[in-house]
Formats: sequence, structure tokens, C-alpha cells
Amino acid sequence: MSEPLGSEGTTRRLPVLDKDRTAEDDVPEPVPGPEPAPGSGRFWSARRVPAAVVALLLAALAGVLLYDIAAVRADRPPLRVRRELARQLAERPLDDVWVLVGAGVATALGLWLILLAVTPGLRDVLPMSRPDPDVRAGLHRGAAGLVLRDRAMEVAGVQSVQVRAGRRRADVRAVSHFRDLDDVRADLDAVLGDAVRGLGLARPPALSVRVRRPGRKG
Repeated sequence: MSEPLGSEGTTRRLPVLDKDRTAEDDVPEPVPGPEPAPGSGRFWSARRVPAAVVALLLAALAGVLLYDIAAVRADRPPLRVRRELARQLAERPLDDVWVLVGAGVATALGLWLILLAVTPGLRDVLPMSRPDPDVRAGLHRGAAGLVLRDRAMEVAGVQSVQVRAGRRRADVRAVSHFRDLDDVRADLDAVLGDAVRGLGLARPPALSVRVRRPGRKG
């Protein structure tokens, strides 16, 4: 005599274990993490050397001017340099060669300082992507070139590699002493493409790969 299960006398089937199903099938697929946020552009240089030179020049000129003003206030003659400069400015016309040369030098220095102020500098530091907006990192171009060179040397048939990593392009020059050149280049494109993506740069450089045979000795 069987006893009904449940209030309505219905029975519930037990789950059947599939013999072909393994424990690995029960592991959930990994959820991809968030995409790293793009970098915020190049790093800005502190411009310490130009700033120090400009500061020293301004300080020297200001010191000389203050000394001359104090000397005049103390009933002493002004500096000979200032008197000669005032005389030259009063006597020389505007189209004089030395006046034009001085104006050109002053203009060139001013444009140079403006260029330093509006450009970021640090061309050797490549900005990396920012998974965290509060963290910022950069990779030196030389270090990126070493990583790409080491990965390229792992390809079969590659004898030597020269890598020049830039901000927009990475030039790879490889020498292969065996295997077909097209096969070596295809492997280099695949390996170096993964290596460039693995660097985590905000703007990955484009690859330019060339493969050649070693030159003849003698």
C-alpha cells in the first residue's frame, strides 16, 4: 500500500544523474571583468631645466636692475651697461641689423617657451590604460621594445630582432636563418599582436614587421 505524497496525491520525480556529465560541466563560466578605462593622454613634463634657466635669468636681471636703482637713489652714477643700452636704443633706427637680430632672438626664445608650455613632453613614456580612474601608469618605450624583442625571439627561425617602439608604430626588423619567411612573419604577427595587447597601453601602436635572411659573410 503506497502513501500519497503532497496534498493532491501527486508524486514528484527525482532528478536523474547523467552518467556522461562530469564535474567540470557544473563549473559556471567565468564572467568577463569590466573593460579597462582608456588613458587620459600623455604625461606632462615638469620642464625643470628650462624653468630653472628662465628663473635664474630673471633673477639676475632683476638683481642688476634693483642695484642700479639703489645706486641712482644714493646719488651714484647709473651702471655703464644701462647707459650704453639707452644710448644705443635712442640712436639706432628700427631697421638696423643689430636691432632686427635682437628682436629675432627674443621672438625665438619666446616662441620656444610657449612651445614648451603647451606641449606635454615625455615622449618616451607611453600612457597605459586605467582600470582604476585614481591610478595612472606609463610604460617607457625602451621597456616596451624589450618585451616585444623577447617575444619575437621565441618564434622558431628568428635569429635576431631589432625593435623600435614608438607612440604610434612599433617597427620590428627580424633576421631568419631557417624556415620560410612568410611563415616566420605570420608567426611574428600573431605573437607580437598578442604581446602588444598584453602591454596594456591606452593606444596600442601599430605593428610593422619585416623579415629577411642574414647577409653573406665576407
